[in-house]
Amino acid sequence: MSVEHLVVVGASLAGLRAVEAARKAGFDGRITLVGAEEHLPYDRPPLSKAFLEGDRLDGAPEIPLFRSGETFRHELDVHLMLGEPATALDPERKVVCVGQREVAYDALVLATGATARDLPGTQGLDGVHTLRTVDDAVAVRAALEGGARTVVVGAGFIGSEVAATARKRGLDVTVVETLPTPLQAAVGRTMGEICSSLHTRNATGLRCGVSVDSVEGRARVERVVLSDGSVLDADLVVVGIGAAPSTGWLAGSGLVVDDGIHCDATLWTGVEGVYAAGDVARWYNPLFDRAMRLEHWTSAAEQGARAARNALDPPTARSYSTVPYFWSDWYGSRIQFVGVADADELVIVDADPDPGSRCVALYRAGDAVAGAMTINAPTEIMKYRGMIAKRASWRDALSFAESRRAVAGVS
Repeated sequence: MSVEHLVVVGASLAGLRAVEAARKAGFDGRITLVGAEEHLPYDRPPLSKAFLEGDRLDGAPEIPLFRSGETFRHELDVHLMLGEPATALDPERKVVCVGQREVAYDALVLATGATARDLPGTQGLDGVHTLRTVDDAVAVRAALEGGARTVVVGAGFIGSEVAATARKRGLDVTVVETLPTPLQAAVGRTMGEICSSLHTRNATGLRCGVSVDSVEGRARVERVVLSDGSVLDADLVVVGIGAAPSTGWLAGSGLVVDDGIHCDATLWTGVEGVYAAGDVARWYNPLFDRAMRLEHWTSAAEQGARAARNALDPPTARSYSTVPYFWSDWYGSRIQFVGVADADELVIVDADPDPGSRCVALYRAGDAVAGAMTINAPTEIMKYRGMIAKRASWRDALSFAESRRAVAGVS
């Protein structure tokens, strides 16, 4: 069956790349892009970085849009349905429900992303925010500009970026982390401890191994009570405790949903004409021989494009494999990671004496290099990503690291 109407649900990076890829592939049929937010697709990483660091708000802040409305309407010829989320999917009738409307499709790409997790008991209390949307970022930025005493719940990448921005503005900030070491699940304990030194070196309070018992205040947050009985005064609480894939609206659709929409290597959901991409997709990654769900900018962009092409021409569908890659900026330091962290061994192959200054670490799985992490070594990371993609041996990775050290020593 030929595709006359492509519907993309989710107006963020993966959804945008799906639309662009369809047009680049020569598809001249109808395209409808559905988005829960009223904004055109925009770039999310700057929301916890440059957007929060901007000058004082004078009117509406500039949203980091990917494309203008003019581009969507004329160059891409896309029908936009923004400001209302999809509410149901009927794959037998090939219909997506958006509020009270029904949108029929021939091919469908689901790119609804993920929703930030709230801190229980804080609903309705002013001054408590997650940081997932541009509206969240506007509120957090305004509070920082007002000199808010800031508590960040969760020492992950987004929470740490917020803390770094608050310190750059000269504000008092404390990061609260339930685990004994920040980022333990993401990068391992050793590298998590090195990352935590960036906080302490920049006079950010870091409370690990404690949880939040309650967030108190009358109409607005005034204090955070921790599990050890200590109290942190606060005007702003930013909650960075992860995100859950936005799949609730798919109940009863027949799609397999468990920590994301289950897909095969081609991003196909197993339901005719329906593919998934981005934060919401749990797909089989052939390179690592496992199912993965990634909340990374690079994979969202690549998956959106691949899902659209596969949805338009299933007989020629190609699998999608990747070496995961993400980055984060704290206190002027660039942290980058490729591959996976659940390894048999971690070796720091290059580091400055000053903790947190420059560091290169490799992760071993069996006899292969499976991951690499760098701090302030931007020229190194993509070389290791290439080695992981080629399934380079651990011995080769260590030899390469030695050669890089030798070159640096000569220079």
